[in-house]
Amino acid sequence: MRLLLFLTVCQYAINSVHTYSISNPNVVLLMADDLGIGDLGCYGNRTLRTPYIDRLAKEGVTLTQHIAASPLCTPSRAAFLTGRYPIRSGMAAFSRVGVFLFSASSGGLPSEEITFSKLLKQRGYATALIGKWHLGMNCESNNDFCHHPLSHGFDYFYGLTVTNLRDCKPGQGSVFLKGIQKYLVIPVQILGVTLVSLAVMHYVGLLKVPFQALGYCLLLTAISLAVLIFFFYHFRHLNCFLMRDHQIIQQPLSYENLTQRLTTEAVQFIGRNTDVPFLLVLSYLHVHTALYASDMFRGKSKHGLYGDAVEEMDWSVGQILNVLEKYNLRNKTLIYFSSDQGAHIEEISSSGEVHGGYNGIYKGGKSTNWEGGIRVPGLLRWPGMIPAGTYMDEPTSNMDIFPTIVKLAGAQLPNDRIIDGHDLMPLLQGKVTRSKHEFLFHYCNAYLNAVRWHPGNIANDCSQANSTQFTEDHQKQILGIKDTLEDNSLYKKETENL
Repeated sequence: MRLLLFLTVCQYAINSVHTYSISNPNVVLLMADDLGIGDLGCYGNRTLRTPYIDRLAKEGVTLTQHIAASPLCTPSRAAFLTGRYPIRSGMAAFSRVGVFLFSASSGGLPSEEITFSKLLKQRGYATALIGKWHLGMNCESNNDFCHHPLSHGFDYFYGLTVTNLRDCKPGQGSVFLKGIQKYLVIPVQILGVTLVSLAVMHYVGLLKVPFQALGYCLLLTAISLAVLIFFFYHFRHLNCFLMRDHQIIQQPLSYENLTQRLTTEAVQFIGRNTDVPFLLVLSYLHVHTALYASDMFRGKSKHGLYGDAVEEMDWSVGQILNVLEKYNLRNKTLIYFSSDQGAHIEEISSSGEVHGGYNGIYKGGKSTNWEGGIRVPGLLRWPGMIPAGTYMDEPTSNMDIFPTIVKLAGAQLPNDRIIDGHDLMPLLQGKVTRSKHEFLFHYCNAYLNAVRWHPGNIANDCSQANSTQFTEDHQKQILGIKDTLEDNSLYKKETENL
């Protein structure tokens, strides 16, 4: 009888631990910036050293068709946090620039949007975002912080409210001055020709405007251009700063040991919350330009500064894995690693060095809806709950993280809005074999650019297709997903069969 009672108590204890692991796991979300799917060893790279990220693949599930909701930072991250297409939250621009570039911008993730951090915080989770935010800061004043991470469910923030830019690092050139040169050359030429023409007309007597007025116009134009150029040359002092919660702690931003500082903050956050469930979003600045690496990694890779940055990020992932093991949290923690979009393959430094990544066999890159722009790494590890060393070749989205971790935390999904993501756990645990994503929509800012079709009838020889519409000439293409070069359109063949 005593033995039976003892076994019953033991079984109850085991079940209690198991229930905790299922319903209240710690959640660590590791988000790279502009990392190519071909930059990691677990996705086929043989020259960059990423042992810790590869370890996540070995000990968890590798998603081979993991799709970012957008090929740009701001909309992709909005979708990641809310589980919704960015166009639903207004985070898809109608202008050519689809991201926030200024800390003083009044736009941002609307306060009425529900993020997974808000829901997990309500369930008693300690929540932190460390690194890049890029979803706005203020609304009507310079300190209302309506779009700040602390207003979207995070207890703690350490990082950048905007993004990493070339302008923030001396010697790396300027995104804004380059844009000014591109868009102001023709207007300045027109203005110059106009002023000269007016001066000539005044000289020959065809124009009766006082000559001083023309001089004032010329002077005003010169002053305006000088102020504009001066502003952007000193831009990093205004826009590039590091924050802790609502306080600016470094301005301008220093890149010295920055990834190590972010990693230390993440490790310390875990150490402070070993007795409560926690949500940690470690949003790396690597490998968005301006590229940087600390002394212990600089010059150590085979791929210049870009490779150094990738390998330093891998080191950081290793530090997170180590601290979880140190506090015996390995089996109680779901880890997810991904990138907000594909590599920016055209990125070249001011000295001519390639600063863009590698998207493997896939065409295109950041800012495009070819596979290279939206197919990203997707790794999940949760020992005992997710099978180790497995591959999932079903379409998944970074929007799926929202419903997955919300359900694991025991929270209810919002019923007053559409959630486009789907819970990944049934798929990861083998309870189902097909993804719920029959369609995935891909936007170029606010314009529908491509549709990914994954019908339930797997016998169909076009069971996985990518229907792409190019806005330049409205030429439609249907491309098989297995056509990794995306060069052979099936549009004519498929329309003939309709």
